[in-house]
Amino acid sequence: MGTIILEGMEFYAYHGVYEEEQKIGNRYEVTLSVATDFTDGAAADDIDGTIDYGELYHIVAAVMQTPTKLLERIGQLIIENIQNKYPQAGKIQVRVSKHNPPIGGVCAKSTIVIDSGE
Repeated sequence: MGTIILEGMEFYAYHGVYEEEQKIGNRYEVTLSVATDFTDGAAADDIDGTIDYGELYHIVAAVMQTPTKLLERIGQLIIENIQNKYPQAGKIQVRVSKHNPPIGGVCAKSTIVIDSGE
């Protein structure tokens, strides 16, 4: 068993509870961790024996293009899409950060972390 991690993926997207957030948009950062058995892929040097991290990036990018109100929803959608594409995936952890959230004070990022529970 091993873990594939994509760190610091950055997106400009239109998520948020407030109408203004959905119009103006904001910078987001996503880090993804997917547990999987890539023993066969490592032994054979063959991508068919593992999870394609390029495809993981595309899954995250597609979710980020669909506006949602909550960071929690973004994380859940990423997990669901990965599980649908890669049923062999073990525990999935998603970390989603919004830069300069509109909270009425100084805050560099608001972040949620969600696990698939496996």
